[in-house]
Amino acid sequence: MSGADATGTVVLAGAGGFIGRDFRRRFEAGGWKVRTIGRTGGGGVGAVWGDTAGMAALLEGADLLVNLAGRSVSCRYTARNRAEILDSRVSTTAELGRAVAACATPPRDWFNASTGTIYRSAEGAGVPAGGFPEDDGGIGSGFSVDVARAWERTLAQAQTPSTRRIPLRITIVLGPGGGVMRPFVNLARLGLGGRMGPGTQWFSWIHLEDLYRAVLFLHRHGDITGPVNVASPNAVGNAGLMAAVRSALKVPFGLPTPAWLLKMGAVLIRTETELVLKSRWVRPQKLIDAGFQWHHPDLDEALADILAVDRG
Repeated sequence: MSGADATGTVVLAGAGGFIGRDFRRRFEAGGWKVRTIGRTGGGGVGAVWGDTAGMAALLEGADLLVNLAGRSVSCRYTARNRAEILDSRVSTTAELGRAVAACATPPRDWFNASTGTIYRSAEGAGVPAGGFPEDDGGIGSGFSVDVARAWERTLAQAQTPSTRRIPLRITIVLGPGGGVMRPFVNLARLGLGGRMGPGTQWFSWIHLEDLYRAVLFLHRHGDITGPVNVASPNAVGNAGLMAAVRSALKVPFGLPTPAWLLKMGAVLIRTETELVLKSRWVRPQKLIDAGFQWHHPDLDEALADILAVDRG
């Protein structure tokens, strides 16, 4: 496939979430025929998880499969939640593999969500300038990394030789209508929009529009293989992130939040502090090398765009 305006049939798995709903709208607006896989039927869902034969029928003859399925990680990492987070990613990917393998004419491309948290925390010595590219080998350790590795391993093990499979190592997705920006915005409006913890930890991110455009770009560039980092080329430190949020909201100051208070607050609201205290510096080297052009490469402009849509 070539040409910026090329379309076809796309199957979206996990289309009911923040990213999936936006993707469906954009694909349909772009002239694509959209089929969806979800947890329950109705509401335009064409097949449900557990009905592998129905999924295979939905995938037959499609051009592109995009899998975004996975339980939210905005929770405390109890044993039960850890098991659900892992299973929601691995089991859906494995079932898609069986469904694609059953197709006489399978999708040419299968892009499966993964995460930029597969890389180790970008602190101390040994961090490459500009962050971790796909081929650096800077894989980390811990629960989030274990999930990412199992997710990608399941995709690699799918018996679908005629379908190109790419794990999308997606960083923090910023977009209108919700997502991870809401707590940052709320804190800034309350006067608590200063640095979080040390403020030096790296924050890798991608505008929702550029995430969608990267998917189309990869579909058009069949020579790109292996994992792809999906991030802005311009990561920022946490202090810079909060300064950009305050600037976008026209809030003149923000009190800093020490790490101990963040950890206490995370317990109270039943989530984890990984989003704000871990240092993730992801470099989208393959997209850069292939000539991808970001519409929103800089955080100040991206936040202004997002907040303008939310206000409108």
